[in-house]
Amino acid sequence: MKALDTNELKSLVEALVFVSDTPVRLDKLAEALQVDRTRLNGILDLLEQDYAGRGIHLVRVAGGVQFRTDARFAEQIRAMQKSRPFRFSRAALECLAIIAYRQPVTRGDIEYLRGVDSGGVIKTLLDKRLIRILGKKDVAGRPLIYGTSREFLEVFGLHSLEDLPTLKEFSDLDLELAEEAAATVPAEPTAEADEPSVH
Repeated sequence: MKALDTNELKSLVEALVFVSDTPVRLDKLAEALQVDRTRLNGILDLLEQDYAGRGIHLVRVAGGVQFRTDARFAEQIRAMQKSRPFRFSRAALECLAIIAYRQPVTRGDIEYLRGVDSGGVIKTLLDKRLIRILGKKDVAGRPLIYGTSREFLEVFGLHSLEDLPTLKEFSDLDLELAEEAAATVPAEPTAEADEPSVH
C-alpha cells in the first residue's frame, strides 16, 4: 500500500470502523494502515474531534474503536427501532460487579459474597456473553473460573478494566447523592407554624 496522507488515513480508518459491528482492535487497525500506534492515536484523535458534537461519535472501547450514537438521542433511537435497552436484575448486577472487581472468581466465591445460589444468574450472564469462562481452578473439584468479556467492556462503554470506578469513587458518589437528597427534602413544619395565631 502506498503511503497515505493524514486525510486519506482518516478516511480509511472511518471506513474500516464504519463497516465493523464490533470495536475494531487498535493492533489490527495499525496493521491494516501500516502505521505505528503513535500515528494511529493521532489519527483517532483527529477523527474524535471531527465527530465531536454530532449524532455519532468515534469511541475507544473494549481495546478498540467503534462508532456509537450520541447518548442524548437514545430515547428517539429506541422509539424508531422499537428496541429495548439492556436491563439487568439486581442479582445480575451484583454478580457482574463481583466478577468485574474480583476476577478471576469461582461460582463458590460469588455465592459466598452474595449469600445465595447464583448458578442461574451466572448462566444468564454467560448467555449474554458479558462474562466468560477463564479456565478451572487448581483445587479439589476443579471449579470453573469466571471473568468479564470484551462484550462487558462494550456494553458499559469501557476501554479496559482500569476504567472501572474505584471503591473510593463509589463512596464519594454515595456521599454526593446523600447530600443532594438532603438538600431537596422539604423542611418539616414546626408545631408553632401549625397552631392558629391568637390576636
